[in-house]
Formats: sequence, C-alpha cells, structure tokens
Amino acid sequence: MEHEIDQVVQAIIIASDPSRVSLHQQALAYIGSIQQNAATTWRLALPIFVDQNAQGARKYPPEARFFALRVLDEFFDNRFESLDGETFQTLQQALVTYIQSEYVGGSAESDATFLRNKFSHTLTLFFLCTYCEQWPSFFSDLFTLIRSTDNSVFNRHISLLFFHIVLEISGEVADQMIKSARPYDADRHARDARVRDAVRERDAARINEAVLTLVAECSERMLNLRKRVGSNTRDLDAAIEVVDWGIRTFGSYVGWIDINLTVTPTTVPLLFNLLADPSLPIRLATSVALLRIVAKGLKEPGDKLSLFEVLSLGEVLDALETKTRAQQVERGSETDEGEESYREALGKLLNVYGSEVAKLTDDCPNEDVRKEATKLMAQLLPVLLRFLADPYDDTCSTVFPLLQIILSGYKRSRKISTEPINDTKRSFLTSLLQVLLTKMKWDPDADPADVDEDDNTEFERMRKDLRTFMDSILSIDQNLVTDAVRTLALSTISAYQNGISLEWHDAELGIYLVYIFGEINKTGGKGRAAFCHAPSVDKERRKATDYSEYPLTTHGEMLYALVQSGIASYPHHAVSLQFFETVSRYTDFFKIRKECIIPTLEAMVDHRGLHNENPTFRLRLYYLFHRFIKEAKNDISPDISASITQSILDLLPIQVEIQENDESEEDPIADAVKNSTFDSQLYLYETAGILCSLLFRSPEQQAALFLSLVKPLMDELSINLHASTKGVQDIVAIVKVHHIIMALGNISKGFPDYPSTTSSTVSEGHALPPLEVLGQVAQAILVCLEAMNVHKAVRDATRFAFARILATAGPSVTHFIPPLMANLLAHFEPSELVDFMNFISLLIHKLQRDMFDVLDQLIGPLNAHISALLSQPIAGTDDERAHIDTKKAYLSLLNNIMTNKLHSIFTSERNSPTFESLIDSLRQQAEDVSDPSSQKVALTFLNKGVSVWGQPASDSTQEGLPGFDRFIYERLVPSIFRIPSSAGFNIKDGQMMVVLHEIANLLQSICHIRGPEAYNYLLTVFLPSQNWPPETALQFTKELRDLDGKNFRKYFTDFVRSSGSSS
Repeated sequence: MEHEIDQVVQAIIIASDPSRVSLHQQALAYIGSIQQNAATTWRLALPIFVDQNAQGARKYPPEARFFALRVLDEFFDNRFESLDGETFQTLQQALVTYIQSEYVGGSAESDATFLRNKFSHTLTLFFLCTYCEQWPSFFSDLFTLIRSTDNSVFNRHISLLFFHIVLEISGEVADQMIKSARPYDADRHARDARVRDAVRERDAARINEAVLTLVAECSERMLNLRKRVGSNTRDLDAAIEVVDWGIRTFGSYVGWIDINLTVTPTTVPLLFNLLADPSLPIRLATSVALLRIVAKGLKEPGDKLSLFEVLSLGEVLDALETKTRAQQVERGSETDEGEESYREALGKLLNVYGSEVAKLTDDCPNEDVRKEATKLMAQLLPVLLRFLADPYDDTCSTVFPLLQIILSGYKRSRKISTEPINDTKRSFLTSLLQVLLTKMKWDPDADPADVDEDDNTEFERMRKDLRTFMDSILSIDQNLVTDAVRTLALSTISAYQNGISLEWHDAELGIYLVYIFGEINKTGGKGRAAFCHAPSVDKERRKATDYSEYPLTTHGEMLYALVQSGIASYPHHAVSLQFFETVSRYTDFFKIRKECIIPTLEAMVDHRGLHNENPTFRLRLYYLFHRFIKEAKNDISPDISASITQSILDLLPIQVEIQENDESEEDPIADAVKNSTFDSQLYLYETAGILCSLLFRSPEQQAALFLSLVKPLMDELSINLHASTKGVQDIVAIVKVHHIIMALGNISKGFPDYPSTTSSTVSEGHALPPLEVLGQVAQAILVCLEAMNVHKAVRDATRFAFARILATAGPSVTHFIPPLMANLLAHFEPSELVDFMNFISLLIHKLQRDMFDVLDQLIGPLNAHISALLSQPIAGTDDERAHIDTKKAYLSLLNNIMTNKLHSIFTSERNSPTFESLIDSLRQQAEDVSDPSSQKVALTFLNKGVSVWGQPASDSTQEGLPGFDRFIYERLVPSIFRIPSSAGFNIKDGQMMVVLHEIANLLQSICHIRGPEAYNYLLTVFLPSQNWPPETALQFTKELRDLDGKNFRKYFTDFVRSSGSSS
C-alpha cells in the first residue's frame, strides 16, 4: 500500500506542474481515475491526508493532501446509507486523531491555511453520512476538545473548526440557494430532513449554547483588550475572528432551529451590542443574523408580533441610521467603503423587517395584531425615508422592495375607498416625493456625456426605478405628484431666469421634470389640448385657428416658462441637451405658442446646439433638430427655413476616417461604411430637404436652395468617383461615394412623397420638388453605379437613395429604373436581390400604372436572374435561407403586380414568349410541399391569374387569354389534386392547412370563372380519370358549386382528411 500511496503522491506532484509536459496529461488521467474510484481509493487518500512523519509533521505535501480530501469528498458525497462498521471506525478514528494532533496540539494547518476550509467541508460530509445512526455523539466529542484540560480556557482552533462545521451543515441541509443549485435528489432531500430533525432533537440547544458562550466570552475579551493600553493586537484580532465566525454560525442556523433557543433575554442585548461593535466584520455578520431571525417563519401572527416587540428593532435601526449618517457627514467627500457597506446592511435589515411587519398589517385577520403592527410600521417610515435619501445608490436601493410593498398597500386601500387618503399617509407621501425628486438629480461630479461610464448607466437605471415609485404615488394621489413636479420645475426655471445661481444638476432636474410631465399628467389631453384650454376644433380648421388667445394648461405653462427662460444657454451640456430633448418631444406646444419657435430654433442652430464644440452632443442634436423640424414644419415660415438651411451648410461636408482594425474579418469597405457619426449626419441631410421643401410656393428659390445643397455633394461625388477608378482600390474614395449617395437620397427624403394615384395626374395641392435637379441627382448616382457596381456598399447606397428619390419624384424618374436594375444585378448577392424586389414592390404600390413601361422592361431579365439563382444547388443552411428568401420576395413581387392590375406586362409583346414558362414554373412552385409558405403565395398568384386570363372567350367584357383554358384543365387542375395526395403533405401542419384553403379557393375560382364547363369537366372527365366513384365525384362537384367560400374550405379540408385516413 505504501508503494501505491507514493505513486499517487508522485502523480499529484506531476499533475500540479504543467512544465513537465511529457508526463502531465498521463498524471492528470491517473489521478482522475483515482477520484472516480473513490469507493475503494479512499483507503489511499486517508493516510495521504492524516499521516505524520517521525518529527510529527505531516508526511505528504499540501497539494497531495488537498487532493486526498477531494477523494474523500467524492466518497462521502451522494452517500445516503450508513457506512459499514469497519469503514466507519477507520475513518472516525483517523479523523479524530488528526483533529487532536493538528487542532488541539498543533497549529491548525498554519502552513497551508487553505486546507482548513477544505477539511471542514470533508468532515461535514462525513457527519451527514454518520450522525443519525453511527456517530450521534459527534458534537459531544467535539465539545470535549474545545475546552482545555483545566476547563477554563477554550481552544481557539477547535472553536473555529466547530463554527465552520456548523456553517457547512447549515449550508448543506437548510440553505435553499445551495439546494436549488443542485439537481433535485429525493434521497438527499430525505437525508437532509433526517439530519435537521436529529440535530434539533439531540444537539440544537447545546450547539446554540456553545456558540453563544464562545461569542460572549470573546466579546468580553475584546472589550478588555481594547481598554487595556498597549495590549497585543494579535490577541485582539484572534478574539475578533472568533466572534465574527461565531455570529456567522449563529446566523446560519437561526432559521431552522427553535426561535426560543436563539432569541432570549441574554442573546438580544448581546446581538445589539455586536451590531454597534467597532469591528466591521462583526457588525456585518450580526446584521445578517438579525435579518434571518426577523425573516424566520412563525405559524402564529401573534408570535411574530411578540418577537418584534422583544427585539424593538425599529428603535435600534433608527438610532444606528442616525449615528452612521452623522459619521457619513463627518467624512465629507472621503468614502469609507466598509462603513458604507454597513449602512447597506442596515438598509437590508430594515427592508426585511419592514416587509415582515407589512405582512401583519396587510394579511393578519387579528385586528389587535394589525393595530400593533401598524404602529411598528409608522415607526419605520421616517427611517425608510432617510435610507432612501442616502447618497449611495447601493444603500438607497436596499429599501426599494419595502417601499414597493407600502405603496402597493396604499394603492389597494385607495381602490376600495372613495375617501381621500388620511393625513398620516399624505404626510409620508409628500416627504417621499421630496426624497424621490432629490434622488433624481445627477451627482455633481458626474459626466453625463461619457457614454462609456458605468456609473451613468447605473444612474439612468436608478432614475427609472424612482420614476416607478413616483408613478405609484401618482395612482394614489395624482395632484400631489403633479403639484410637486410643477412647483419644483417652475421654481428652478424661474430662479435661472431671475439670475439666481443654480448648480447644473439642479437645472437639469428642473428641465427633466418638464420632460416627464407629459407622462405624469394622466388627465391631460392629446395634441394641442395637452398645452392649452381650447375648445375642440375640426382637423381641417386647426391650422387656421389662433390658439394664442386660449389659456395654457399646467404643462403648457411649464414649457412656455422653459423656452422664455433662456435656460438653453446654461453652460453645461447635460442641461442644454435636456432642454433640446424636451422641446423636440413636445412639438405640439409650438403650434399653440408660435412665438416660441424662433428662440428654440436659434438655440438649436447656434453654439448651444448644432454648432456646439462637443462632437457627441452635436450628433444627438442632429436627430433632435430633425425631429423638431419634421413635426413643426407647417408652422415654420419659408423665410426662416431658407436662413436656417444656410446656417447649417457648414455641417454638411462629409468627412471619412478609416479606423485601423486588423482583427476584423469583415470586408474593409463594409467595415468602414458603418459609421455612427455619418448615420447621425443623415438626419441633418433629411432636415435640409424638409426645410427646402417649405419653399414650394417659390419654385425658383426652392430650386436654387436645393441646388446649393446637392451641387457640392455631386462635385465631391465626381472627384471621388475619379479617385476610386484609377486602378488602385482607394477605400476612402469608395466610402465617400457611398456616404454622398446616401446623403443625396436623404435630402430627397425630406420632400413630401409623390401621392399614390391610379391616374397620371397629380392630386391637387401636391407641390412637386425641383424635378430637373432631382433628375440630375439620379443621373449622377447612376453614373457612379455604372462605374462602381462591383462594390456592394455602392450598390446598397444606390438602392437606398433611389428608393427615396423615386418616392419623391414619382414617374419623372422611373426611366432610370431599367439601367438601375441592369447595374444592380451585374454583381449581386442574394440578399441584395431580395432588397431590390422589395424596392420594386414598394414602387408598384406607390406609382401603379406609371410603373407599367418599367416593369415591361424589367420582368423578363428579372425572371431570368431568379430562375438561374433558384436552379443552383444548395450548399448549406445559409444558401437554403437565401434560396427561400429570394423565392418569397419574387412571388410577393409577382402578386403585387397582379394586385395593382399590371398583369398585362406578363403577356405584352416583349414578354409573351416567356409567359408559358413563367406560369408553369409557378404551377411547379405550388406543388413543392417542402416550402408551404411559397406554395401558398404561388397558389394565390395562380388564383388571380385564373380570374384574369381564364375568362371564357364569349365574355367580351373581360380580357381572357386564348389557350389559357387548356393550361387550366391540362396542367393546373391535375396539380391541384396532386398536392394533397403527395407523400410530404401533412394536414396536421398549420402551414399545410393554409395551403389546403388556398387550393379550395383556386378550385372555386376556376369553376366560377369557367362556369358549367368546369363542373362538367371535373365530373365527366378528370375525376373519373382519377378513379373517383361516380357518387363521390357528383357529391364533390355539387358542394363545389353550391357552397360559399368559407363552407367549401371546411368541406374540402374534411374531405382531404377523411381521404387520407381511409387510405
């Protein structure tokens, strides 16, 4: 055995040394097998851990002994039956001898302290296996070792071992967090219950007595050592360590042993003394112990109330909060993390205590108990408010759950009573509101502009939580909240206007309250009615109505004061940004007080806004400026719009900076075009377009202004086009071309959309943009695309820009679409083809008949592209997804053509040669059960096709297609009946059910369009050819003819289902 032990120890040493490459993996595998076979190898592990050499020191190195404990753990853990007698005796004797030699007579592993905790855990696992039946005297044996021979002095090492073991036992048998982290095991669950019951019955009283005796004796020793001048610091630290671990141990078991043992006239004063001890670890451990006492479940509410009355915790917490807050003030700007963690612990204790008291006030049926509990809660409320007001968010947030419970109780009471809230509650809510509003301020030293600062993210989250509490108060007493918010906001704004010095965070809060008032004021109207008391006005008359004569609402007053105060000039970015966020949110206000528009725009355009020196601030302003102009454009005069546009021209030049990124696997151009600065700048281009569109009454001035916007961009486009086509790939030039095309598209987007119409005339009142200039823009972009269509970024930008130009200019630029398509499809990825088809579908919806000539040219080449793409083999999941998306977009486009009555392009002179192959390919798509969503869309197209091209030749009012009836009878009808009978068709699949309904619709369309001819064909030709019994064929065609759409779909579904089950 000695040889085996040496072999194991040698393997552990090698496994611990990665530098021994040749044997390292082999050693790891060997010791792994030792641990896996712990049922036998524990006999090797035990001597490795406990054996001593001739000098009395441990024989084997610490790493080997640590591994030995792991093997013993493996042996003990998950063992829920007793050990055999010999095994138990061997283990018990060895471990007790080890404790006597190492903890009673030795240094308790002072050279390898990590072994202490590991041994405590191992001994606990052994205890769990043996305590109930084999080692009932475990604690008695341990207690005899704690006292020295003269019974006067306790053994510190044994005491700490005892504490650690009890902590481990509590964790194993009672800690729900540990239990929930493990897979549920019924045997372990039953074993833990047996151990808990046995400890309660046999040793709980003695364990508790031993713990508290040790804590009390060491507490007294601490007190004496602190008083004694020149006392040994080491002795004091040793005493503190014992008290700390003793209280932790006490706290670990108070939740699962009898409360009468843990809460006594002796323990309560001891705990409260320790709660105010100079030692921080002791205070923290005591607060946890008290928290667990308070949270302990008791059957009778009266018992819980008695516990609270004995503890008088409300008074204690009040005194300690006052004391620690005074110390906090004394420290000033210096932070003591330890002392703040103590305040946090007190806050948690208050939260749990208050939550338990609330259960008595809200749920207890006993009136007397509720009455006394209400008094206790009233005592806690001022303390709760003081914790809530703590400058440290971690401490403040500890009482959030309790506050939510209290407010929920108030809300419930409010719902069942029509009486106003009583003075006590109102007073608390008023004080609470003041605390919440104060806590909503930024820290004076914070930098809100630093988006990477974690503290800023935490503050925003805190503000959101505080808003939640404010909303709760709002549902209890709305006026209380709105009055408090209005008062603070207006007083802050007024103070600034009157020249009174304001801290930046006070000013920001005042504006923030105006910003959130629209959410708070639940009784306010919508639109203009939210800001002034005006009678209801019809939508058509609102623009002509002068709202300036109507008095402002509370929110209107706040916004008016905000704009007139000039607080946008406050020299702090957070304040001015909050101002711009607020005014751009409530643009309806400016429709009833138009005199506020110019000062707001001035602030937005000058150094306070768009021309601010802070780049991050400017980028946000680009969006806010766009939002404000877009919403308020109808109230901005053309003269102002022209001057505003001139003032932002210097912000429009595009700067491209390529970031070096060697780690990126992306195409460098694709990586370079992703730029948040330019994405924000796009808002500015659209805004310029909006401002330019306001000059529609002066076409010449509008055209000149529009040209002043796009001409510099087109000149720059020409320069970069030349640079990018020199032969060497110039990434900067390519990216700049991409950005300029996007910018030109967004300027066009600023103009109103060309109206959807089925005729070639523009609806009255629509002012066309400068079409000649827009045509030049479109031509310039197309020239770039022709030269640079190999670059995906340029293709994407072109598609983006043309979507906006076409939406604005309408039919006047549709002639660009065929060359646009040719260049976009010269080089393309499947996703681009999908985007292109969606783009064409959008134009069809927008321009309808005006798209006929374009589609006539487009549909043939597009069909060829799609057919070629769909015929390619699928190489993987990405290819499969691209294949499905392309097919879906293609079918959707074809259906859009049919829906918008442009179907004659399929049979035009240019496209008629390919019509038969097109319609037959759709028939084949309809039979493909592997893709039911595409099946459904293909069937929808065929249904529409039958309605258009399937009309009988005798019907002179319709445009039936000669020969289409043969396609219906010879190809389409057989396909319709093949689909439900195909092997892959599963009627239980919801998507297949949709396909089945579409088949039923198509069948009815054929019969309704072709009339008796179709019924006769089915009854006398087709169904007999499919071997249908005559009576079944007759019944089927009768139902097909007589039922409406909904009932036939149901009949057809039941018919297919019954046919499938019978087959």
